[in-house]
Amino acid sequence: MNEPEVNLELAKELGLNDEEFNKILEILGRTPTYTEIGIYSVMWSEHCSYKNSILQIKKLPRSGGRLLVAAGEENAGLVDIGDNFAIAFKIESHNHPSAIEPYQGAATGVGGILRDIFTMGARPIAALDSLRFGLINSEDKEKSTRTKYLFENVVKGIGDYGNCFGVPTISGEVYFEECYQDNPLVNAMAVGIVKHNETATAKASGAGNPVFIVGSSTGKDGIHGATFASVELDEKSESKRPNVQVGDPFTEKLLLEATLEIIRSGAVIGIQDMGAAGLTCSSSEMSAKGKCGMKLNLDLVPLRDKDMTSYDIMLSESQERMLVVCDKNKQEVVKEIFKKWDLNCVQIGEIIPEDRLLIYFKGKIVADVPASSLVLGGGAPVYKREVKEPSYLSKTKSFNQNEVKEPKDYNSIVIKLLSSPNIANKKWIYEQYDTQVRTNTVVLPGGDASVIRIKKTNKAISLKVDGNSRYVYLNPYKGGMIAVSECARNIVCTGAKPLAITNCLNFGNPYNPENYFQFAEAVRGIGDACRKFNTPVTGGNVSFYNESKDYSVYPTPVIGMLGLIEDLNYIMTSHFKNENDTIILLGKRCNHIGGSEYLKIKENIVAGDAPDIDLDYELNLQNLLLELTKNRLINSAHDISEGGLATALIESCIINRKKAIGCEINFNYKYRKDFELFGESQGRMIISSAENKVDNIFNISKKYGIDCEILGKVKGEFIKINEEINLPLNLAYKNYYNALEDVLK
Repeated sequence: MNEPEVNLELAKELGLNDEEFNKILEILGRTPTYTEIGIYSVMWSEHCSYKNSILQIKKLPRSGGRLLVAAGEENAGLVDIGDNFAIAFKIESHNHPSAIEPYQGAATGVGGILRDIFTMGARPIAALDSLRFGLINSEDKEKSTRTKYLFENVVKGIGDYGNCFGVPTISGEVYFEECYQDNPLVNAMAVGIVKHNETATAKASGAGNPVFIVGSSTGKDGIHGATFASVELDEKSESKRPNVQVGDPFTEKLLLEATLEIIRSGAVIGIQDMGAAGLTCSSSEMSAKGKCGMKLNLDLVPLRDKDMTSYDIMLSESQERMLVVCDKNKQEVVKEIFKKWDLNCVQIGEIIPEDRLLIYFKGKIVADVPASSLVLGGGAPVYKREVKEPSYLSKTKSFNQNEVKEPKDYNSIVIKLLSSPNIANKKWIYEQYDTQVRTNTVVLPGGDASVIRIKKTNKAISLKVDGNSRYVYLNPYKGGMIAVSECARNIVCTGAKPLAITNCLNFGNPYNPENYFQFAEAVRGIGDACRKFNTPVTGGNVSFYNESKDYSVYPTPVIGMLGLIEDLNYIMTSHFKNENDTIILLGKRCNHIGGSEYLKIKENIVAGDAPDIDLDYELNLQNLLLELTKNRLINSAHDISEGGLATALIESCIINRKKAIGCEINFNYKYRKDFELFGESQGRMIISSAENKVDNIFNISKKYGIDCEILGKVKGEFIKINEEINLPLNLAYKNYYNALEDVLK
């Protein structure tokens, strides 16, 4: 097969610019081979190099707290939870593959993030997902049909892979906005547990140590995937469109067991998943981290497709594969373990002391490049992009909420909110997932966050993914802070102390100064919140170019947070428990509807400013709730978010599907009724308590400087909120739980 001539035109087709091509010529001192230009194109893509984002990401707190490794050092973050245990967790996007083939795109996204966890030596114990789609109930039937197709197949892909692999999918979020019509967002998070002395590293070392490719055979799936994700949709050449990756969860399960066994054997020097950019990324990153090189013979790579070129083999993103460097004196141990699990384990090369990737194919050297030149901190380019405040902000900020007419029928507004796809319960999704496999799930999906117990201890961890893209669209800085703060509120509502976050940053084209303003400001907000809460960033993912000629997605940073419950006896849940318990509002009253679901369903606009947020107040609220929980003063806790106070109250009544219970609320309005009931001000929670503990709650709230107000009682079979809302429980229940399924039908 004749390879294309390597020149500037080809480099541009592969996503490199003039400056980058000239830098490659300078590094090599010659024109690169076709395989080499492919290697540089994927390693210098945004997908692998973070060339347009790293200057902002470095501003995040990436060490400290309970982190055992700094962000970016290993395949996933690692957080100490005591008792010699650590939690590995990470979130990544699989947006572009899911837009092409939603089932396999989502499934392989789950598979890839699981491999990042078990290459750390950690056994996966939970999966979460954050999803965004176009309008599922659009008046444009063609758009609705496409959204339903993407939605149903993404959910099925996530469920099938996780269920077959044997990891519970315990929590997530789904939003529907027109801006995601062409670009669905599929962010997958995985969590694992490992003992401190059983972790693995992604660093290669030891000249003469063998390099093995293990797991599945290599095919043509995913070739060009990394560069494809770095080019705008309407510029993508069909000839360069990647073959969709195909996942096999049963092979992944075998790979998990074999991987953990070789790590425990002590034979492993370094190990890395072959995810984005496949063999290219794993070999170059492992070499660069270990300040060494690799000599690889591609003739030895097990292939599914016999006509593959060296370019194909190096760039393939076939699933369920790892690159392993082992102690040369213990390589037989590795071979025997993989033989037992009936998986490929083939030596394809060895470690060399020089800073080189030396690649052979059919007896010839097809690539000879400095490994360090491919990675961040080495030769990979780093750019400072132009920022410009988006022009639309002048319009959105001019919105006058007082011009919105007060509704005449509050009950009908409540029904619309409860049945909105963005608020309605997502049981249609999570009932397709095995949420209890491995029998550790203590708090199931549907509440504020989910809880997994840690076997052989009395501890549990709380997990949540969160992000409100409307707020980031309206005010990127405040939106970034809110994303972290809301996640933290959800975590503490289960009785857990927030420890650390991972993030997935989904944005449009970074070369657009307005898009880059959104990105930089959102990252600044995330960083400020994380520093305030002492929740460092363990790592994550940046996904740019989520746009088409018709749509650019809202800036969508998704936060995955880990919290720790030191004692299983102090787990808290969201739903009201007892008749005649007192219902209390922690936090201030609301006089703001900017960016709210209420404004969207009533006026069909996203306008105004994001809600104000006070990080000191948020931290005090977190600490207050943890003290109330530890002192057994409350029976429930629920964050107030989408839909405002009224929706939070109703959810507290009906979240427990086995025993719904009503409420009678009576308070004096301070602001407009609809603003108070449906606005989405931050730093607020609904709690319930026995009447004889209310005075203690008020006293402790005063100590933390948190507003505390009695709203009413847990009572009866109706939801009564002042004179405005009076709904039977069964009507609220029906609309909240059946709305999503009804739309799909």
